[in-house]
Amino acid sequence: MQGILYEEASIWQFFFVTCLLGGWAAWMTGRACAQTWRTYGKLVLYILGLGIGVRFIHHALFGGTMFSLQYYVVDTIVLLIFATLGYKYTRTNQMVKQYHWLYEKASPLSWRPKS
Repeated sequence: MQGILYEEASIWQFFFVTCLLGGWAAWMTGRACAQTWRTYGKLVLYILGLGIGVRFIHHALFGGTMFSLQYYVVDTIVLLIFATLGYKYTRTNQMVKQYHWLYEKASPLSWRPKS
């Protein structure tokens, strides 16, 4: 997998920077977009910028390449997954709490009309 998904000597560096640090920031970005009623398209734009930040951390701390399209796309996809989960989780809680007479939770990431 080294060379395809990550370029560092250890996968733990990828997990630490992209999944832990970047994933937490992406989750919080998704949460913030949902709380302020922003659209999903805005969230994607924010995550594209966050992907550049994660690439910079890989470059600054571990000597990774800053401008590599392949690793930028991989990092951004991972961040987008975390951001989408944070967005959907927060939006579901908002809809169920604010419109409790209309909606109920179908799962942690979705709601449905009350019957």
